[in-house]
Formats: sequence, C-alpha cells, structure tokens
Amino acid sequence: MAGEDDFLEKNYVVPTTESANQVVPPIDQDHDHGHDSSHDSSDSDSYSDSHPEPNFESTIASKGVGLQQDVVTTPGTEAVDLERSGTRASSTVEYSVFSPGMKRYIVIATSCAGFFSPLSSQIYFPAMNTLAKDLNVSISLINLTMTSYMIFQGIAPVFIGDFADNAGRRPAYFICFIIYLGANVGLALQDSYAALFVLRCMQSAGSSTTIALSAGVIADVASVAERGSYMGFVTAGSLLGPALGPVIGGLLSQYLGWRAIFWFLFIIAAAWLVQFIIFYPETGRKIVGNGSIPPPKWNMSLISYLKSRKEVSEEDRLAAESTLPAAPRKLSFPNPLPTLAIVLQKDTAVLLITNSIFFAGFYDVAVAITSLYSDIYGLNDLEIGLCYLPFGAGSALAAFANGKFLDVNYRRIAIQLGLPVQRNRHTDLKNFPIEKARLQIAFPLILGAIALIIVFGWVLDHGVHLAAPTIITFFMGFCLTGSFNTVSTLLIDLYPNKAATATAGSNITRCLLGAGATAVIEPMLNAMGTGWCYTFIALVMLATTPLLFILINYGPKWREERRLREMAD
Repeated sequence: MAGEDDFLEKNYVVPTTESANQVVPPIDQDHDHGHDSSHDSSDSDSYSDSHPEPNFESTIASKGVGLQQDVVTTPGTEAVDLERSGTRASSTVEYSVFSPGMKRYIVIATSCAGFFSPLSSQIYFPAMNTLAKDLNVSISLINLTMTSYMIFQGIAPVFIGDFADNAGRRPAYFICFIIYLGANVGLALQDSYAALFVLRCMQSAGSSTTIALSAGVIADVASVAERGSYMGFVTAGSLLGPALGPVIGGLLSQYLGWRAIFWFLFIIAAAWLVQFIIFYPETGRKIVGNGSIPPPKWNMSLISYLKSRKEVSEEDRLAAESTLPAAPRKLSFPNPLPTLAIVLQKDTAVLLITNSIFFAGFYDVAVAITSLYSDIYGLNDLEIGLCYLPFGAGSALAAFANGKFLDVNYRRIAIQLGLPVQRNRHTDLKNFPIEKARLQIAFPLILGAIALIIVFGWVLDHGVHLAAPTIITFFMGFCLTGSFNTVSTLLIDLYPNKAATATAGSNITRCLLGAGATAVIEPMLNAMGTGWCYTFIALVMLATTPLLFILINYGPKWREERRLREMAD
C-alpha cells in the first residue's frame, strides 16, 4: 500500500485549505470538468441524512425550497458545480434535495423501468422453437429477429438520450412506454413473420431506452460518493430480466401459448406507466436543478402538479435557481450527434470497446444456452427457462454487491488523497483518479469471467452433468455483471450532466457488437465445437483487458485535455 500511496501523492494534487475555499466564476453547462469551490472543513464528512429534506418531488412543491446554505458567497462571483455537472451550485448546496424516501422510490421505479428491455429480450428465448413452428419459418429466421432486436436496442437510445438530457426524463419515459405498449399489442395479435420482425424492432426501440434513462436519473440524484450503490440497485432491475424472463416465457409459452408472452408484457408495462404518471418526479438537472426548481407542467407528475400552487419566496427561488445550468436549456429534435461525439472521445472509446467485447461474450453464452441445453440434455422450454435462473441470480447479486465495493474503494482512495468524502455534495473529480477507483474493482471480476467461460465451454463439450454448467453460470453472471456495472458507473462519473447521452453511446457499441455475436455464435459452435468456441471468445476478451490499464494511466490526462478544449470552444 505504501507504493500506491506514493503513486497517488505524486500524480494527484490534494487541494489545500486555501485553494479549497476559493470561489470561481461559473462555466458553460457543457463543460464536463468543474473547478475547485468552497469546502467547509468542518462539514467535509457530513452526510445528507442530517439535513431535512422534502417528502415529494421538490421542496417547492411540498414546503418551499429548503436549502440550508447560501449559494453566492462573494459579491459578483458564484460557486460552480464541482462535479462538472454544469450548474452554478457550490459544494455547500445539497446535490439533491429529494428526501431519502423519495430517492428510494425513484431508484425502485427506475430499476423496474430498466427491467423491461432485457425481460422483453430474454422472455422470448424459450418460445423461439414454438414460434418457428407456428409461423412456418426456420429457427435461423427467428434468431434474426433477436439480432434485429439488439440492433434497435443500440440505435434507439442514441436519439432519446440527448432528448432526455435536455427535455427531461419524464417526457422521454412517456414516449418510450407508449411505443412499447403499442408494439406488444401488435405482437400479440400478429400472425406473420414480417409483422413479428417489424414489431420486435419497435418493441426494442421502446424498451431499450430505459437503460440510458436509468443512468441519467442516477446522475441526477446521486453524488459520486454514493453513485456506485445507486447504480447497483438500478442495474439489478435490468438484470432480473435474464433471471426471470426465460422462466416466465417458458411457463407462458408451454401453458398459454406464445401470444400470452406479449399480453403479459403489455399488462405489466401499463401498470408501471400508471404509477409513473401519478408519482414519478422530474429529476433532469437541466429542468429542476437539484430538485428545488418546479418543472414545467408537462414535466410534472400528477402529485407534483396538485402541490405546485404554493407561492415561493424570492429568496428561495433564487437559491433554487442556482442549481440550474448556467446556459439556457434549448429543446430540439432528438439528435444522435452528441452521443457519437462522446463515443469518439479517447477515454470513452477505450472504455466502450472493452465493455462491448465482454457484453458480446455475455450474449454468446445466454443465446446459445437454449440450443445447447436442448441438444445435450434434452430439456423442454420450461426446463431451459429454469436453467437461466442461476445466471440471472448471479447477475442480480453482483449488481448489489459490486455497487458497495465501488463506493468503498472510492472512499479509500479519497482518504489516501486527503479529500473529504461527501455523500450528498458536489465533488471535484478534476484531480481525483476516478478511473483507478472504479476499474480496480473490475479486474478480478474480468479475469474470473474469462476463466469461467473457458470452463463452461469444455464442460458442455464433454457432456458433464447439468449441475456443473448451472453452477458455473451463476458465478459467470456475477463476474460479467460486476464488470458491466463498474463501466456504467465510471461512464456516468465522466459525463454526469450527459449521463443518458453517454449511456446511449455505450448501448450502441455493446448492442451492435452483441447483435453480431448472436448472429455468428451458431456457425462458430458448429465449426469449432463448444469447447474451442468459448475458449476463443474468452481469449478475445483477455486480449482487450490491457486497454483498461491504459485508461487508468492516461484517463485523467485525457479528461483534462477534453475540459480545456471545451473551455476554448
């Protein structure tokens, strides 16, 4: 640990008390790197739990703006958001004024929304053989609907991510679920392969954007010190799909027919949308700041609208408006270019390439289980669905556990650097090795996943008892999901004010590569055999791992270069 301490002290500047108390002018909202702002040393270790917070969407909606600190500390100057989120709030202003209870509701509802995309994908697997028979097409054509689903899973968030960052989370969620509901009705009623193909693309477009929106919501309400745990809870929802989807799909397909799958998806999505309309608050920081600004009427939940008629004092209004971006918000037609610009950044590109390779490996295992278990063990649709449970259970466990590990490692490195750990305050990442803090957790998980994929392939190749691959998939799900969760959290750390846009960039790279992986896995298995096929996949994953070491070493430098370019623009 001594060597690590020397490395940290040598390469990262610890702010002095004098510099920490300086107040700097505001910067443009698109700058992703903040400047040092005021830190009260006596308050550095305080947590948000000690501050009274509102019970509903915003303090204005329920009892007026409850900010406890002055925002402007020096006449003529304003403090800036220290987490590069582009706001003018100082570190003494709460990062989010939503109450702990409201935050829990937001996280649970967001996690449930993220459940629909993987559920819609995985619930389909056990019924693929039945669909091919009923529609009188080959299994290869049914596999093609899975490939097209993943292509749209990558493309659709590119358009919605930028829209959600600018127009707000609620309008984006509403549009996506309307599309999703309509697609499910069509899928339940269709009786041709062409309709199945087109409507599956629509279903994917509606549901897949919830993943990017989930990341945006977490960036809205969780500071960097607590973001790992929050991401873990949200990721858990999206990972229950692989666990429960095949089981539900197998039961519905076997006893009620494949059409029941799409009616089931319609019913649970409609139930989610009803509670969303009534309760879910607008969290977009360009709309409501830290939650203190009342949103426009079209961004309000029904509860918020009914409580928004109270008058607010001028002092409270000014304090709340300090958490809004410095530049005015502009609405425009959804634009994919901001997402592509993020993907092409050096640090983001390295991160997404590595993550996409691992995601492709994940889908190479998940997609092939149906055919492999049927051929090797002679399982029916329901039995195959049950075999996905350990895979999903390991994934869900990783989502919770890995989030805690990320937060603990962040605090450990912050303490080594002598930096305050503030749960509900803005944090300056300019001189903090956030890449190191996050990716240190990923390496053991990555190496474990690589080893398990190799063992999985050879166990199936030799026809070992079903218990062996079942146990292996549990630990494989844990390792692969832990690495995905780490990358997702780091991506939000790099782009907290563009989290939905950045996550959309992650979606397009990993889903397009995953679509390619699902298209070629059957030919690879036939040509190479199960053992050598998965050995090859694992070696490709291993070959990309050194890119993460490059990111740890050069990531802070690339972040600073990007900040300077944006300031120059």
